[in-house]
Amino acid sequence: MADTAHTAHTRPGAGGGGPLRLDELDHAVLKVLHRNPRASFAEVAAAVGAHERTVGRRLDRMLATGQVFFTAGLVPEYLGEGITAEVAVRCAPGTMREVAAALAARPEARSVEVATGSLEVFAELHVPGHAELLELVDGAVGRLPGVVDVTSSLLLQLLMTASDWAPYDDEPTEVRRCAMEGRPLPDPPELDDLDRRLSALLRRDARIPTKNLAAELNVGETTARRRLARLLASHVLHLRLHTEPAFLGYPVEARFRLGVPYSRLDPAVRLLAAEPAVRQLAVTSGPTTLLGYSSHRTLRDFHHFAARVFRGLDQVTASDTALLMGDYKRAGIPGPAG
Repeated sequence: MADTAHTAHTRPGAGGGGPLRLDELDHAVLKVLHRNPRASFAEVAAAVGAHERTVGRRLDRMLATGQVFFTAGLVPEYLGEGITAEVAVRCAPGTMREVAAALAARPEARSVEVATGSLEVFAELHVPGHAELLELVDGAVGRLPGVVDVTSSLLLQLLMTASDWAPYDDEPTEVRRCAMEGRPLPDPPELDDLDRRLSALLRRDARIPTKNLAAELNVGETTARRRLARLLASHVLHLRLHTEPAFLGYPVEARFRLGVPYSRLDPAVRLLAAEPAVRQLAVTSGPTTLLGYSSHRTLRDFHHFAARVFRGLDQVTASDTALLMGDYKRAGIPGPAG
């Protein structure tokens, strides 16, 4: 389950030239931009105590790795638009990479990954409705060479996304806080044509200056700034600096599915949302009702997390944990494995 915002961006770099080692200034720049992805170089420079040109060079260097990029887009789950399904595709031996690459090429796929365990590829698909999902699963996906079996489950409630993982901050996002406290998110606003045009411009360039945004929309800067703030505050627009967890020192990524009866779902959600390592969380259909992802510095950290956190859950009827071995698409963008 990747970041759910639809985005048309591509990775700026391919990670050539070997891994980049981040120093204290790199982390300081990323910290500011995680909090405010649209911060100007002047604002970032003032916060980190460096020159604007230095900040610009550092950011360009990180963007060139392909491990850091900006994304923006509306979140259809919060708007109630279309349906999202998690599809597990079982593959014949020797075909998993080809199947994953073919799935990643599909425009409906927002994330595609492979994990430890059986020869399965996991894909998050977003489509307009159930008829389109059936056609996609039984048609295009089911007919891919190497596909042995396909199972699917629907996302019933999106609780947290990658935007709510904040490795630099102890303070939880408002979305995470709602999940921790068992509160629903506020009702989404009604979006008009101006809102959707604004989000489309941000998909093209998440850091487009406000004056340029206003000019493209043919409105005043105040109107553009107010509309953007309204969309961000309502959580229907995700605008963020995406950083691969491994790039920040969290190379161990896990996915877990838990069967929790509905009578115990609320306390389970609260417990999991309170864990900073949990990066994404959703309620799904099927025998396992909770789907989540977490990020860790080491395998030992993951083991301690799983032993401590999952032990605290009541009446779990089924559990399945796996470590991600490669991502072919993440946040709607082709990954390094693809």
